[in-house]
Amino acid sequence: MIEFISGIAWWTWVLIALLVVAIKDVFFNKTHTIKHNFPIVGHFRYMLESIGPELRQYIVANNREELPFNRIERGWIYASSKNENNYEGFGTDQDIYGPQYIFIKNAMFPYKVKKKHANALDPYFLPCAKVMGAYNKRKRPFRPASIINVSAMSFGSLSAKAVETLNKGCKLSYAYHNTGEGGLSPYHKKGGDVVFHIGTGYFGVRDADGNFSMEMLKKLVQNNPSIRAIEVKLSQGAKPGKGGVLPGSKITKEIAEIRNVKVGVDVLSPAYHTAFSNVPELINFVEQIATETGLPVGIKAAIGKIDQWKELVTEMKAQDKGPDFVTIDGGEGGTGAAPPSFADHVALPWVYGFSEVYKLFAEAKITDRIVFCASGKLGFPARAAMAFAMGVDCINVAREAMLSVGCIQAQVCHTNRCPTGVATQNKWLQAGIDVTNKAERVKYYFKNFNKELLEITHACGYEHPSQFAMDDINIGQGDNNKTTSLARNYGYHKTPVPFAGFEELVACPNLGGNYKNDKVNEAEVRY
Repeated sequence: MIEFISGIAWWTWVLIALLVVAIKDVFFNKTHTIKHNFPIVGHFRYMLESIGPELRQYIVANNREELPFNRIERGWIYASSKNENNYEGFGTDQDIYGPQYIFIKNAMFPYKVKKKHANALDPYFLPCAKVMGAYNKRKRPFRPASIINVSAMSFGSLSAKAVETLNKGCKLSYAYHNTGEGGLSPYHKKGGDVVFHIGTGYFGVRDADGNFSMEMLKKLVQNNPSIRAIEVKLSQGAKPGKGGVLPGSKITKEIAEIRNVKVGVDVLSPAYHTAFSNVPELINFVEQIATETGLPVGIKAAIGKIDQWKELVTEMKAQDKGPDFVTIDGGEGGTGAAPPSFADHVALPWVYGFSEVYKLFAEAKITDRIVFCASGKLGFPARAAMAFAMGVDCINVAREAMLSVGCIQAQVCHTNRCPTGVATQNKWLQAGIDVTNKAERVKYYFKNFNKELLEITHACGYEHPSQFAMDDINIGQGDNNKTTSLARNYGYHKTPVPFAGFEELVACPNLGGNYKNDKVNEAEVRY
């Protein structure tokens, strides 16, 4: 019998296997019509579908076609993070006559950097022109030492190694690292400045009933001097106005300790805050936190209806108090997983949302007391220049920062199967991240971003991006109007930002990062 079986040709076994699959498809398959109607062959349809995104990304799509980030954009980030040549040759391949194209107006005579200028010593040095908490006289005001920083991404949504890499990269580039609403993990404590993010779940600063605990926040701040500011999240671009559930199956002992929740028990993040429910209560909440911690306190939101923002601005002016910084998130979506209906349709894109909110502050003449932060695909120098012209003081990046760590835009963040180990808790997949190497890449992405934005700034005749005005940028209209200035397009003029020069920024006692303690390595500048 054994000799008979072994004597059967290999192709006979293949036919038998295919016959078994065919019988299973026709008689036992109850879920897939294609497999039933086309046994065996139907399996290829699902196989090709599973690798469809990869086929389009690497074979089908052209350099400028993909979303959310096309191949040229990703390539610029990858090259910048490796400190390699990020230039392009033979002219642009973009449609410069299309609508919404950005035109930056260069000056006849660029700004000349003198020998003793801070940028002559360090071409990457680009701190924020404003100080968080200066107007409201907080005990510990904060001037970010980099205008580009890491936006809110939690440990849990990102892997431990990814968070540690980002924090170490922030330390090396003097940037700050927003914790996201998942609490302050050990991986956020690697030397970088930290902005502690408070979401509706109050993770890390919640009592046994899930309510906000001021005592826990005070203790957290006292024990962690790297926390330089606190951000209260009203909503986020990925899913504005929607809460979430952290399944108990994902809550490990480590995550439970960081978030102050129970192991293995589902945790709800509601769509709303329980610590406040209207504008006056929000202002009081901000002031209480600032008083108890001594830190600047800001708010973050994606923009939809504008009425309550009008009320906020009115109350802030009347009471002469309120948030020290405002982070406007774009409705373009972000690192948070969300239903397509939310990611695609809820909240305004950044450029529309920011312009609406900034106009309110400008009309009330209180822009001077606010540091405006922006998040929404602004991690590229030209877009950042536009943002600064509109009134932005700092740029926060999330997905761009992930790309610098090694993300390949596989778009499976919500499945726990991220192939690069960035957005997964799978230990095997995380093992591919070399923290030391990737932290250097984060550093160089931030530093080369600053360097290129400075070069654009100097080309326009300015010393610092904060000096950009609305008339310095034109937007393509795609019709007979040709191009129009930002001022005409969005109906306002940016309030000039007081700026006395880089010497004042360097001398600021509240300057973040370790800039004053580090020596610039001029060999870093390679091109």
